[in-house]
Amino acid sequence: MSFIAIIGAGPLGGAIAHKLAARDRVSEVRLIDDEGSIAEGKALDITQSAPIEGFSTRLSGGGSIMMAAGAAVIVVADRAGGGEEYSAESGLALLRQLARFDSATPVVFGGATQLGLLRHAAFELRMHPARLMGSAPLALESALRALAGLTVDGTGVEVSLRVVGVPPRRAVVGWEEASAFGQPLSSQMAAHEIAALGSRIPGLWPPGPYALASAATRVIEAIASGSRRRFSCFVALGRDQAGAMPVELGPDGVARIIEPTLTRQERTLLDNALERNPRREV
Repeated sequence: MSFIAIIGAGPLGGAIAHKLAARDRVSEVRLIDDEGSIAEGKALDITQSAPIEGFSTRLSGGGSIMMAAGAAVIVVADRAGGGEEYSAESGLALLRQLARFDSATPVVFGGATQLGLLRHAAFELRMHPARLMGSAPLALESALRALAGLTVDGTGVEVSLRVVGVPPRRAVVGWEEASAFGQPLSSQMAAHEIAALGSRIPGLWPPGPYALASAATRVIEAIASGSRRRFSCFVALGRDQAGAMPVELGPDGVARIIEPTLTRQERTLLDNALERNPRREV
């Protein structure tokens, strides 16, 4: 199997590298940052934990973007200096570099503030939309599942729900299709409890680096190793629109964007969220 390249050795980049290594489903992870010594140090630190955690994934670090050439997946994370995510401003030069030497590798945007960067890549740099996806909506779904599980006196593992749109203010949750323990969630939670949970979305955004790393890891593995699961990801939708939608993933990135099952009201909210998706927003 080819390797995974993570650009940015900040808290998020380091957490993604650790998650990928510990799950032991990819053969090699390369951590890349302008601060090459920090990337090398984090890679070494994770490697030294391998005998304790029982994984065999190879890790390396460095400062050259060319280390990403030939990767199965390229992940855009956060800088080591200050831990800021690559944004629509700071990440544009990085994307131009990637576009010059790699025109086919899927790119996963692991940060919560990178929807604008994905949009720049798709609509300004003309990178193929199927190559581009952001994994942060999956982390938001996880947070909502955990809270819903507590509300029904259970565990979020047994809760299924879908987040689409543009978090945090214009996220749309498909509550009617949501379920817990094999039963509709609406039959286990009162309407005011569902409304209260929905009102907490702005406070749940952005997710922390560990939740973001877990979400990014699942998306990366689905691309690199294959998966029948569907994930909520940021994607480019055409007509200069981008937002979170359910997708199927394959070795080339987004294999299919799936229309979510929504009520008429939820569909209207989603359409409005995407139409009101200005370029300046993240």
